[in-house]
Amino acid sequence: MIEVAELRSRVAGPVLTRGDEGFDDEVLAWIRNFTHTPDIAVGATSAADVVEAVKFAKANGLAVRVQGTGHGSESAVTDGVLILTRRLNQISIDPATRIATLGAGVYWDPVIAAAAEHGLAPITGSSGTVGAIGFLLGGGLGPLARSHGFASDHVRSFEVVTADGELVRASVAEHPDLFWALRGGKGGLAVVTEVQLELVELPTLYGGSLMYDAENIEPAFRAWVDYTAKADPRVTTSAVILRMPDLPFIPEPLRGHTLLSVRFAFPGDPSEGEALAAPLRAAAPVYIDALGEMPASAIGAIHNDPPDPTVGWTRGHLLAHADQDFTTALLGFSGFGQNFPFVATEVRHIGSATATDVPSGSAVGGRCANYTFNLVGVPNPALFDTVLPAASDAVITAISPWASAENNVNFGGKIESRDAYAAMWSPAIFSRLAEVREAYDPEGLFAYGPS
Repeated sequence: MIEVAELRSRVAGPVLTRGDEGFDDEVLAWIRNFTHTPDIAVGATSAADVVEAVKFAKANGLAVRVQGTGHGSESAVTDGVLILTRRLNQISIDPATRIATLGAGVYWDPVIAAAAEHGLAPITGSSGTVGAIGFLLGGGLGPLARSHGFASDHVRSFEVVTADGELVRASVAEHPDLFWALRGGKGGLAVVTEVQLELVELPTLYGGSLMYDAENIEPAFRAWVDYTAKADPRVTTSAVILRMPDLPFIPEPLRGHTLLSVRFAFPGDPSEGEALAAPLRAAAPVYIDALGEMPASAIGAIHNDPPDPTVGWTRGHLLAHADQDFTTALLGFSGFGQNFPFVATEVRHIGSATATDVPSGSAVGGRCANYTFNLVGVPNPALFDTVLPAASDAVITAISPWASAENNVNFGGKIESRDAYAAMWSPAIFSRLAEVREAYDPEGLFAYGPS
């Protein structure tokens, strides 16, 4: 039996074991597919708490895992020490340098709000409830990907606890190899306690979505694919086929409909944005036009992702290119009238700024890709083990001629094989990541990736 009294005496936050009051709430993830049951849960309130938890785990031969919001939870944690960082939620903005200092537990919405007070904005993902750190560690693709690149390109430093229990700062000047790995390498490196992120000047943008009803999905989607071939490099768009259930909590205009939503984001003059969006508006009759000038603080409305915890099943991949043959293949599964067990079939246009690495280099996977592809399954756990995997396998096989040579770890879903894990990066990046992990965590304290 593991003796935790000493750890409790050294940690200010809660230290809980299975059966303790509050244990289940402490380890609860945003994704509710399963229940975590680690040997020990440590609710860190400071970097010092993380240091003590890591030292304790190493001394007792226990693996260390980390959870912020739990959006990235793909399987149950059943052993070791789980460090919960949500109490590390400090946010400070220096408007002079445009640097935001963020604790490891923050999610994007309060960061967006704090930055907006100064006419600034972080480069975020589509959802404001996602944890900032997990997003950044995987690279981070969002509504401004083509104009501003991966979110991790804007990180200036990480404060982390290494496997030796040391609190260090990783940046271009300090521990540059670790800094390189943390920008895109995701896990198995260290426990992040703080990040410094450069913000951009962006009080407003021209953004939102155009929705097309069922009978116009195919012409609108085909027009969008053609549009992306020559899109302005400052414009980021995506297209998602939505199968909205006939349930009371769905807004009346959407309830029971199958729709195509084309999302649009342009960080520039609204009149220019309107002109750039004109071909999409002309593609087919628009069912709902929710595209116009908006405050940058409302960027989450572009994708309008669900804000509440849920069960979920996703699978994603990156694509090298897309054309009308790809469209035909995809609509054969997900077009209107098809019996398809996914509530969302999404393709995002990336490239442009995402294709260019930062001057010092980073471990981001997928810079060679021009699109992302993602399936979101019907939120019915009875389908998660058989129906959805089989259906997604069929789609992924059908669109494989358009697949990218490498994926991205934030879009890969649950990684179950060594080959799938390696495919999240180029061979050169994957090899260098292994070297950095070996250098900073030779005993594999920070459990990550399939064995």
